[in-house]
Amino acid sequence: MRKEKTKNMVLCAMFVSLISAGAWIRIPVPVVPFTLQFLFTTLAGLLLGGERGAMAVGIYMIMGLLGLPVFAEGGGPGYLLRPSFGYLIGFGVGAYVTGKIANQVSRPGYKRLLAANFAGLGIVYFFGMLYYYLISKLYLGSPIGLWPLFLYGFILAVPGDMVLCLAGAVLGKRLIPLIKSNRM
Repeated sequence: MRKEKTKNMVLCAMFVSLISAGAWIRIPVPVVPFTLQFLFTTLAGLLLGGERGAMAVGIYMIMGLLGLPVFAEGGGPGYLLRPSFGYLIGFGVGAYVTGKIANQVSRPGYKRLLAANFAGLGIVYFFGMLYYYLISKLYLGSPIGLWPLFLYGFILAVPGDMVLCLAGAVLGKRLIPLIKSNRM
């Protein structure tokens, strides 16, 4: 029991670190910044389960809001007022849903893993675009139109994240049995 609890704490801390590092790993693509945060938040859900995956993302968000420079552009409480903060909220909810869907069976197949990853992706973009729209309109006083929001907040960004869904499914299929075994 104690060994399992220690293992879970270490894995959670590892994913907090990976998500933090993923914010700074930028893949140069035109127009929209592309990082590996989504891959690591998805893997947190797949490998840790819904609750612990969301907890890892939550700890990451708390660290960033307290001022540690773990977000893609630094950290601090001012991040709450950035239009992109909704995507971070979506990471937490997405990790939870991804973990819940994937871990309904002990050894999920590729179809389940992909379904879980795409469900999490949809949640990330839902929260991200909704928050972006609301902050732009209510706080910044410069509302963004629905078409530009959809174009920049989804169409231009989602192809790379779809590739990360596939990569997450492949990694999850290989790593879930290792995480669930007592060999770690």
